[in-house]
Amino acid sequence: MSAPPDPLSRLDAALAAARTEGALVRIGGPIREVTASACRVGGVAPFVRLGDRMGFEAGGRIQIGEVVRVDAGGATLKPFEARIEAGIGTRAFRLGAAALRPDSSWKGRVIDALGRPIDGAGPLVPGPCPVPLDADPPAAMGRARLRQPLRSGVRAIDLFTPLCAGQRIGIFAGSGVGKSTLLAMLAGAEGFDSVVVALVGERGREVREFLDGPLAASRGRAVIVVSTGDESPMMRRQAPKLAMAVAEHLRDRGEAVLLIVDSVTRYAHAARDVALAAGEPAVARGFPPSVFSDLPRLLERAGPGGEGQGSITGIFSVLVDGDDHNDPVADSIRGTLDGHIVLDRGIADQGRYPAIDLLGSISRLAEHVWSPEQRELVRRLKGMMARFEETRDLRLMGGYRAGTDAELDQAVGLVPRIYEALRQEPGGTPSRDAFLELAQALRA
Repeated sequence: MSAPPDPLSRLDAALAAARTEGALVRIGGPIREVTASACRVGGVAPFVRLGDRMGFEAGGRIQIGEVVRVDAGGATLKPFEARIEAGIGTRAFRLGAAALRPDSSWKGRVIDALGRPIDGAGPLVPGPCPVPLDADPPAAMGRARLRQPLRSGVRAIDLFTPLCAGQRIGIFAGSGVGKSTLLAMLAGAEGFDSVVVALVGERGREVREFLDGPLAASRGRAVIVVSTGDESPMMRRQAPKLAMAVAEHLRDRGEAVLLIVDSVTRYAHAARDVALAAGEPAVARGFPPSVFSDLPRLLERAGPGGEGQGSITGIFSVLVDGDDHNDPVADSIRGTLDGHIVLDRGIADQGRYPAIDLLGSISRLAEHVWSPEQRELVRRLKGMMARFEETRDLRLMGGYRAGTDAELDQAVGLVPRIYEALRQEPGGTPSRDAFLELAQALRA
């Protein structure tokens, strides 16, 4: 690990960035139309591109927006602030494409979606090289293969949906089923050099609780990007991209990075608002087509890097609207990731946490983690659970008689004990060997 830059090196890097990014000629035009969510800038169509930033003075300060549409009449600008304070005739000027200068010294800091510190710990040290917020995913043939098992510390996951370092997994759940709690448990997983967390659309109260609670032990190696639910769609749309750019910077330095995004659904909702403001039509439950291309583009950036680089293990929460696991956003995300963990409200109502639907969850890389004996054991356990669940109504009606079906007798005797062994409290001791712990619980 290289030594942190001295103050003179930091000053030189900041001056180099200013010389590179500073423009000698300022290009701009007047604001000709203002709506509740966007404004139109005239006379700049030949000089701006999608994704460029523009600024305008409002209320004695500079507001920044992003160009989301360009046509012959001008450009549509969507500001990052929730309220637009510009008036007709206000001059807007081009600032250039969005870029970030991440640095390893950002570990332990809390920043917003624009890369500004919000933890009161002073300014951030800019890194030596700018990186784009919309970088391309690594080339498919240049990526390393995934083979290294990862211990999450959650027994139900390590047994039935084990993970590999560099895998991308989704946690699918409705509201209030324990999605954020499970994410907090996974944030303490071992084997990572850095942790990058994007809290997208979260309640302001939960941000501090997450930082001082589950993430407290990993705070010194974590970069936290926060965009609360009261902020604009532009901020909520950019927070995961900025977190991904920071994770890519650390990955390229050879680090093993854990990336947690809570939640991707709120990112999709924000992208929908931006696309509708740009004039896109809604095609699937109110979502424009660009949302379904933005989602895989973002998610594909996580995963293993090239040979000799590190990896980004991505854990993405998916808020399932109305508990409909087949809604377009959830379906698109599920088809992109390397597995999905489903949380069930019925299991949560029984008081079993984490409320993981073991039969409905899958890890596409589990075969690289299980030994042949463990694979056979998991297959038999799932078979017993399926038999137990499919006969639940029959048993409640009194249609089950012990001794008539040996396999069902075994399921009735063992499955409740397995469920009890898989229960785990958020502040409890992480699992070290899930198979051994399950065996000990069944022997007891």
